[in-house]
Amino acid sequence: MKKLTSLILAYLVLVMPVHAERYALASGESPIIGQLTITSTRFDDTFIKLAHEFGVGYQELIIANPNVDPWLPGEGTQVVMPTQYILPDAKRDGLVLNLAEMRLYYYPKSSQGSPQYVHTYPISIGRQGWDTPLGETRIIRKKKLPTWYPPKSIREEYRQKGKTLEAAVPPGPDNPLGKYALYLGLPSYVIHGTNEPRGIGMRVTHGCIRLHPDDIKDLFSRISIDTPVTIVNQPYKTARYRNRLYAEMHPDQGEGSRPGSNLHQLVQAVSGVKDPEHGFDVDWQLATRLAKAKTGLPTVVGIMQSNEHTGVEN
Repeated sequence: MKKLTSLILAYLVLVMPVHAERYALASGESPIIGQLTITSTRFDDTFIKLAHEFGVGYQELIIANPNVDPWLPGEGTQVVMPTQYILPDAKRDGLVLNLAEMRLYYYPKSSQGSPQYVHTYPISIGRQGWDTPLGETRIIRKKKLPTWYPPKSIREEYRQKGKTLEAAVPPGPDNPLGKYALYLGLPSYVIHGTNEPRGIGMRVTHGCIRLHPDDIKDLFSRISIDTPVTIVNQPYKTARYRNRLYAEMHPDQGEGSRPGSNLHQLVQAVSGVKDPEHGFDVDWQLATRLAKAKTGLPTVVGIMQSNEHTGVEN
């Protein structure tokens, strides 16, 4: 296990902040994108500020750094930036939203002979009682400076709080849709911006998908009508990459989750990437700790068995 431990310790690197959203997929098959980084905080940093700077969600930062105060990390505190991702187990076409990690992946079409890319953005999703639905749909309409027509259920919620919500909210600073909206084939569900960017990466919406104003502007410019959209909930992601087994584990976001204990889900996930020709020496103690902690960080939990066991070179 010394070899495995060395790999894990060498995995994190100190770098300057880089806000990268587009990644090339080598031969269209790379299961892991990006690179985990560590940044040293300034005295006035908060997790909300760092989340926007690095293109990650607030909740992603929380679970990756459970021992750091998100509102006052302090001068010189080392904070892990969860800027590496195992791609969700879904067709790499159009938009793929993984509710468990509160992240959106966009796979634009590439011409033959050109590399395939993926763009990724943190998102906010439906809070408890207003779950974002799972399934497959498409973008049916795009609108710049949209008007919000809140359904009766939301207007009633406002009324019970002693607030008045008009049947139509015009474009402007009070419009929670922000400046851009992508309408889904699912009735009443929209991918949109926000006038409250501090909530990105949290479960705070009425079921819609919310992006930071900068991110929705970028995505809006790339998306066309009829783009396919796949919404999944995959708290446990695994990948076999360069003779190593990686696991990435997130808190479950409810609807669509797999039943069973943490360890049971982990065993299922690991079994899903193993095959008769590629066995792995798995550090189950490390994997079990990850399953309990759910840090959201891709971590090496196994190395391909030596060729005397499998006949396959490392």
